[in-house]
Amino acid sequence: MLTVNAYAAPSATEPLVPTTIERRDVGPADVLIAIRYAGVCHSDIHTVRGDWGPITYPQVVGHEIVGEVVEVGADVTKHRVGDRVGVGCMVNSCRECENCLAGMENYCLRGNTQTYASVDRDGTITQGGYSTHVVVDQDFVLRVPEAIPYEAAAPLLCAGITTYSPLAHWHAGPGKKVAVVGMGGLGHMAVKIAAAQGAEVTVLSQTLSKQEDGLRFGAQHYHATSDASTFETLANTFDLIVNTVSAPIDLGAYLRLLRLDGTLVSVGAPPEPLPVQVFTLFGNRRSFAGSSIGSIAETQEMLDFCAEHGIAPEVEVIAADQVNDAYERVLRSDVRYRFVIDTATLA
Repeated sequence: MLTVNAYAAPSATEPLVPTTIERRDVGPADVLIAIRYAGVCHSDIHTVRGDWGPITYPQVVGHEIVGEVVEVGADVTKHRVGDRVGVGCMVNSCRECENCLAGMENYCLRGNTQTYASVDRDGTITQGGYSTHVVVDQDFVLRVPEAIPYEAAAPLLCAGITTYSPLAHWHAGPGKKVAVVGMGGLGHMAVKIAAAQGAEVTVLSQTLSKQEDGLRFGAQHYHATSDASTFETLANTFDLIVNTVSAPIDLGAYLRLLRLDGTLVSVGAPPEPLPVQVFTLFGNRRSFAGSSIGSIAETQEMLDFCAEHGIAPEVEVIAADQVNDAYERVLRSDVRYRFVIDTATLA
């Protein structure tokens, strides 16, 4: 076992604290990664605070991980020592169900093994990227292109793929009108990716405070949802709406913005249920959908796409001992647009 430094949540109500955790020995198919940067995701906060259900403490979170391979198992063929790599939201799956065999291990019918707060193959609870090292099966390790800086690459492993996947699945591109709800960590990535795909992009945000950024990231239009006239002006407009916020919204109001056969897809996950009035779906044959992260193959596709198009998230690098303050700032929407922990500060 390898003992490594980390930052962990001791309970749902206490601040994260420095600690040490044990990583398993490198097995034949495993890769040992020295973590350089770990992104801070709103999901981390929801998890450690018990918003999505009880977890086992202490818990190290973080599923936006980039670093360097420092050791490989005897049977590893996909990665070599010195490679720039990343790990996203999952580290294993059953590999036997219909979805896994179709290359969609993110939708494993038995439930994939999450990077943190999940039961690992040895029965232990997985611990995430707020640490100096991690051991991961080679099949769940991504190649990080040289064109993407380490610190900027980290949020792509969650925020990047979470928005890329629905945009790709619903064919955002030339001739398509795409709206992005929210201009946070997920939203700003959705804008950049959809714009690079060639879609006509509109941002729907509570206020116009980030309008300049949204237009700089590639949006053609920007509207404040706090203005009731926005929903009248934009009725029956969009082919696709990507909802990135993790707070309740009026689904009916947003669904009515869809044109014929349009889809509203949620990637944000508020703790409380969102009611849907079915009659709203009948008009314009609208669809309401959800989308999780992408598969490993799609995540690699996203990384390569971002490298090719010069896409990277806007990040603020912090030391590990700033993470509790960063959590509070995320909850206040006081970050543009993603915090990234420099894990060298854990040493």
